[in-house]
Amino acid sequence: MSKHVAISPGEAADRLAIRELVEAYAHCADRRDAIGQMSLFTEDTHFVVYMNAKDPTPSQELHARAELAPVFAELNTYDATTHFLGQSTLFTLTSERGTGETYCLAHHVIVDGGQRRLMVASLRYLDTFVKMDGAWLFAERRLYVDWIEQRALA
Repeated sequence: MSKHVAISPGEAADRLAIRELVEAYAHCADRRDAIGQMSLFTEDTHFVVYMNAKDPTPSQELHARAELAPVFAELNTYDATTHFLGQSTLFTLTSERGTGETYCLAHHVIVDGGQRRLMVASLRYLDTFVKMDGAWLFAERRLYVDWIEQRALA
């Protein structure tokens, strides 16, 4: 268990804002708000996907906010999605920069030929956050897929 120390009101506000940033990403994904989702990133963001968390070679790597549009549009192939966020840990935090990790169970409903299936992916995001003009944004987001399960839905 970690030792808790008093933090300043400014640090408390930054921690809350970063958690709200992480939550906004999931909310935008589930509502198919690609523009809103993209706005959570810096213009020169680095977004990296590891479809197999054990493979050190990324499956996809993007280097700008504009490149995120087709990635987020891909969510439209699902009938519905629900992203359940788990623990979110900040590793480092200054007044302008931070790093952290967030766990997520992403539920994707697939309809194919009248059949409904559920795909659940266990995700981890390793993030670098920056504060720009008073707002926290993702400067880098590394998405790791730890496992995937698929099953039929009634």
